[in-house]
Amino acid sequence: MAKQETKEKIPVMTTSSGRPVGDNQNSVTAGPRGPVLMEDYLLFEKMAQFNRERIPERIVHAKGAGAYGTFTVTHDITGFSSAKLFNKIGKKTEMMARFSTVAGEKGSADTARDPRGFALKFYTEEGNWDMVGNNTPIFFIRDGLKFGDFIHSQKRVPGTNLRSPAVMWDFWSLSPESLHQVTTLFSDRGTPDGFRHMHGFSSHTYSLINAAGERFWVKWHCLTQQGIKNLYAEQADELAGKDPDYATRDLLEAIQRGEYPKWRVCIQAMPEAEAESYHVNPFDLTKIWSHKDYPLIDVGVMELNRNPKNYFAEVEQAAFSPVNIVPGMGYSPDKMLQARLISYPDAHRYRLGVNFEALPANKPRCPVHTYNRDGFMRFDENGGDAPNYEPNSSQGPVEDPRYRELPYALNGDVNRYDHRDGNDDYKQPGDLFRLMKPDEKRRLIQNIANHMRGIPGHIITLQISHFTKADPAYGRGVAEALGVGVSEDELVHSK
Repeated sequence: MAKQETKEKIPVMTTSSGRPVGDNQNSVTAGPRGPVLMEDYLLFEKMAQFNRERIPERIVHAKGAGAYGTFTVTHDITGFSSAKLFNKIGKKTEMMARFSTVAGEKGSADTARDPRGFALKFYTEEGNWDMVGNNTPIFFIRDGLKFGDFIHSQKRVPGTNLRSPAVMWDFWSLSPESLHQVTTLFSDRGTPDGFRHMHGFSSHTYSLINAAGERFWVKWHCLTQQGIKNLYAEQADELAGKDPDYATRDLLEAIQRGEYPKWRVCIQAMPEAEAESYHVNPFDLTKIWSHKDYPLIDVGVMELNRNPKNYFAEVEQAAFSPVNIVPGMGYSPDKMLQARLISYPDAHRYRLGVNFEALPANKPRCPVHTYNRDGFMRFDENGGDAPNYEPNSSQGPVEDPRYRELPYALNGDVNRYDHRDGNDDYKQPGDLFRLMKPDEKRRLIQNIANHMRGIPGHIITLQISHFTKADPAYGRGVAEALGVGVSEDELVHSK
């Protein structure tokens, strides 16, 4: 009797339309050895579903891991922002995070020398806020027009389908604004020890707006409370062969053990009026703001404490976009940010479909009232019989002037301005090099030399000239590690 009761509790398998399945072991054939019949609905449904299980992977950040958690306000920043998620110390907001490598495919190794994506989604009462950043405060380029070119240089070469150090260094050597990020990438921080032991940054400049309508330009910093830990190149390479999912496994198992990783969330805040006179362009993604000029201001703590139950539904289908901000926040004139405001939602519509924000991982936890209708995979009531236009006389959702964006002034002629003109791309990478301890400098130089070895000489010469302009010891060290002699005349006249 007990056996029968257990059996009755097991659900009956069905097709996607709910039709009960009587035999999931055998195809419908004409006789025991005959061909399969077209009427075998179950066979065709299973094969068609299987053929479509893999959606297009992300062009960048394809390999990643995610987890859920909470953000808790620990300090009062209502003087900077009227956003409701910050309006009370102790307030908690549900969130999720996705960490990733950048250039590799979904099956690539977690320990590759690569920046790490650091994407956060906060499910606030005023809509989703996404902070889509990296584990570095800067990036390789400052103009979104060059993003496709940059990524192409990091991905597989069309002719061979292999990644090419020569191509990478060719692009970097011809793009000196990349030097700050290249120096970071080939330092110890280029191979973090898992996702729990690295910082995260908005990298871009955003804005916060307070209740008085005052704007502050801000950069977000998430500082790991587990302590910074990195892998030496030899360790990273060994793990890539032994355990390519090392960082993914580490995050998953730490949360399973109850060792919930935490990050201290801070901002640097610059009053709007100070942007014009600051000694670097505050909207340049290749530059940092001095902490002496704009010290870190504590905001809260984020903790990851729950693993996804289904990776595809909750992480692969998660879609982060810098477009997603809430009242009390704003964008900035950062050229790379402006490009991402267009490209991220467009990438999600291509990869996941036009209704990607209705998927459970992306769905806001607050009421949503739009006039958007139809499109692939519309799986809710699709607005029912309510009007799909505005204005209307049917009491449909209406605008509220309280939420109009705060304007900011622009000036200058419409033109394609040379972003390298008058821009010092050497001081900050030189400062970074000079901050390193001798053993850190040694590993940086050796990592660079190992990666550059064998590439064409003219690329080596040009790149060494950039290292030298940042710091003579930097250029000399790379040249000596490569065993190449580069004359002062070559360094001076490299273009």
